Amino acid sequence: MGFKIIGTGSQLPKKAVSNAQLATFLDTSDDWITSKTGIKSRTICSDETITDLAAQAALTALNNANLSIADIDLLVCATMSADYAMPSMACCVLEQLGGACPAFDVNAACSGFVYALDVADSFISTRKAQNVLVVAAEMMSRMLDWTDRTSSILFGDGAAACVLTAGDSLKYLNVTATPQIAPLFAKASNGNNPFVQNVQNYPNYPQDSVNNFLQMKGQHVYKFAVTTIQQEINLALNALHLQADEITYFILHQANTRIIESARTRLKLPLEKFPMNIEKYGNMSAASIPVLLDEMLQQNAIKSGDLLMLIGFGGGLTSGTAVLQW
Repeated sequence: MGFKIIGTGSQLPKKAVSNAQLATFLDTSDDWITSKTGIKSRTICSDETITDLAAQAALTALNNANLSIADIDLLVCATMSADYAMPSMACCVLEQLGGACPAFDVNAACSGFVYALDVADSFISTRKAQNVLVVAAEMMSRMLDWTDRTSSILFGDGAAACVLTAGDSLKYLNVTATPQIAPLFAKASNGNNPFVQNVQNYPNYPQDSVNNFLQMKGQHVYKFAVTTIQQEINLALNALHLQADEITYFILHQANTRIIESARTRLKLPLEKFPMNIEKYGNMSAASIPVLLDEMLQQNAIKSGDLLMLIGFGGGLTSGTAVLQW
């Protein structure tokens, strides 16, 4: 057994923040950000919660699948920036939708959506669930140091959801982790614990870390992403006995246009096989792949029989690759 996606939905914050707006309080410019990242704007939560966005994306996906929340046997949410440390965002979304089923979060950073698909596939394949609602939602803006021009320019907020049911759309799925904390991380707070004197004494925390904002070593992450994409594409193609040009679309995590262009150039494939929306939304972490997937479906860009390769990569360091036949 396996799964097929029968409904998608997405929801973005109302507020769009341009590069020019960032340049009013950061030492940067529209030209610099665009040339280095491909990003022109990003959507940022102002008066919305990320749970609100996730619930609306989920409701749209359910409507498109012609199902109600009562039909869902499991809700899995991919996130690292939920409104609460506890309960899970999955439970918060479920409450808004009025449902009652097992619900939990998955944190694999920017690979989270594919990890959540893997979890859903396991439940469906073992017949523990018939219909699974997968939500990916990130409020990256709450994790950023908005005085840091190297990281705050990159990220955006957003949510997307998919309804999965038993089917044969999934052709390949692989998730990985090569544990490295230092290249990309955000520390948790100690609260007011009187017994912790210095978080830097914790094992594995980089010693130059002094706050809870997202920290990133850009060049290290870039090299990891470029190498990982190439490896994951080769593994998937070999497993399926396919050539790269037989994949209709490579739907990659929207981290940086240079990363995506590097993959395209190495494969010697046309630009249209690598759809992008990073220009409008920035890096939405786990939400980036399903938001792009939903947009493409709304635009009727994906046809029956198309082969889609989804690849996420991010903190952990993690990756996730899935090949679906629509």
